[in-house]
Amino acid sequence: MSSLILLLVTTVALAISYWRDPERTRKALKTSLRSFLGLAPSLLTMTGLIGIFLALTPEHVLVQLFQQHGLTGFFLVSLVGSVATIPGPIAFPLAGSLLTLGASVAAVAAFITTLTMVGLVSAPMEAEFFGRRFALLRNGLSLVLALIVGGLMGVIL
Repeated sequence: MSSLILLLVTTVALAISYWRDPERTRKALKTSLRSFLGLAPSLLTMTGLIGIFLALTPEHVLVQLFQQHGLTGFFLVSLVGSVATIPGPIAFPLAGSLLTLGASVAAVAAFITTLTMVGLVSAPMEAEFFGRRFALLRNGLSLVLALIVGGLMGVIL
């Protein structure tokens, strides 16, 4: 439903833009198309790699990984979260299932936080568009903050 609303709002905004200045709207659409076509190979590659990773990793391996307590399990789960790119609607129910299966709160919190904040798979594409220094700095700071959040969640909960 929200996708339909977003599509409707975008269509109305595009129509208003075209009505006000057709040439400028055409130019913006051409620029957007070029940008999209430039991003498409990277996005498709990243999506394919994620799919292959998820398809080749058995569920019992992930469950076993999350049941490891202590610093080793915490850092391994954080690494998995940094590499994996899973959409929120899949990641949050997965986190609930992992908690039900006995995973530690700190490990699941670190996983979800690194999953949403750190993107090692997407880092090359990010570096291509924003620069290597920015991509390294953003991912490094995000990893540190994600580890802190995971650790605090383990202590608090």
